Amino acid sequence: MKKLNLIKTDLLDDYLAQSHRIKTLFEDLKDAEISTESFNFYTSISAIASSKIEGEIMEIDSYIKHKMLDITYSSHLTQKPNDLYNAYIFAQKNNLTAKNFLSAHKIITKNLLQTTKQGKYRQVNMLVMEHKTYRIQYEAALVEMVKPLMKSFWKDVNVLLKEELSIEKVFYFASFLHLVFVNIHPFEDGNGRSGRLLEKWFLAQKLGKKAWFFGSELHYYQNINDYYRNLNSIGISYDELDYKKALPFLLMNIQALESKI
Repeated sequence: MKKLNLIKTDLLDDYLAQSHRIKTLFEDLKDAEISTESFNFYTSISAIASSKIEGEIMEIDSYIKHKMLDITYSSHLTQKPNDLYNAYIFAQKNNLTAKNFLSAHKIITKNLLQTTKQGKYRQVNMLVMEHKTYRIQYEAALVEMVKPLMKSFWKDVNVLLKEELSIEKVFYFASFLHLVFVNIHPFEDGNGRSGRLLEKWFLAQKLGKKAWFFGSELHYYQNINDYYRNLNSIGISYDELDYKKALPFLLMNIQALESKI
């Protein structure tokens, strides 16, 4: 494998030692029987669960009814989850590239950001706030670092997309891409939603459409305290990150496979 810029392999052996069931669990994934040409159950779950991680108040079962039965709810409840749903549909129809990822972010932030900031890297420094207490959780990469970091990031993505990898390594790198992306925090908003989509998109690019049936976002939501604790344990500012502490976060996608919807 060519040298990676931002993605670390130090924890790969430890991860692989705990990943022996990934292949069997992944092969068991299948679409829900209630999915139709106009209703995608797992995409709906992914969109609303990822949205709820970011504080959206619509309940998961209400959103499923909204998508499956075309039940109308107040637009302030459905707009942002629907934007994320549309970004997932876009990803399912397009290859994972830097350009397409920015297009997906534009879709995600249709009702989050001003038009001029959708699909654009941020031009300000960024602090990440806790949703309930509004306390500062994390200081992202400085604004002048964003573009060069993302250039390096996409070089890593392209290396990994071209590399022949075992399914266990695909899951490792998918989770690591998610982690590194949210640590850079390249956008003014929509970073968490985009990072979780990125993880799933990479899996699908490497392993096929079965990856879209994987309930990682729901697992992260159902274990939201662990999700944020594992993120925060790596460091509270970009300059102080210690990826040697990343294993608990990386293992969450194995746990997600084990806890089927």
